[in-house]
Amino acid sequence: MEINSKAPVAARHEIIINASKQTIWQLLTDINHWHLWYPNVSESKLEGSLQPTSIFRWKSNGTAIVSTLEEVEDQRRISWTGKAFGTQAIHIWILEPQEKGVLVRTEESFDGWLIVLLRSMMQTMLDTSLKSWLDYLKQTAEDVV
Repeated sequence: MEINSKAPVAARHEIIINASKQTIWQLLTDINHWHLWYPNVSESKLEGSLQPTSIFRWKSNGTAIVSTLEEVEDQRRISWTGKAFGTQAIHIWILEPQEKGVLVRTEESFDGWLIVLLRSMMQTMLDTSLKSWLDYLKQTAEDVV
């Protein structure tokens, strides 16, 4: 699965995290506890197990989102699609071991009528959100070590 390269809003960001792949993966896939380390998520609940087709419901920056897991490749890749008011999203996380840590990449695309109307604002919001998520993930994972 890839993000929608033709969507009006898309972003890709990455960071090196000096923690184990296992620690990073645990933080990313423990959806029910995202709120403990990422303040932009106020609640999140995985319905079922961590596998493709499972649904999770969450609130990010106050917006209610319903997402479906699409890919779950242990300690390597997780992706989901999501829907919120006037918006469809595709979000991907990729973990790549490096000599000095783990390269964590995240990519997301937004499409829908609301995104077309508010394209510039939504692009800024998405870039800020992904960078923040990576920074909090890095801080939390490295504090575990």
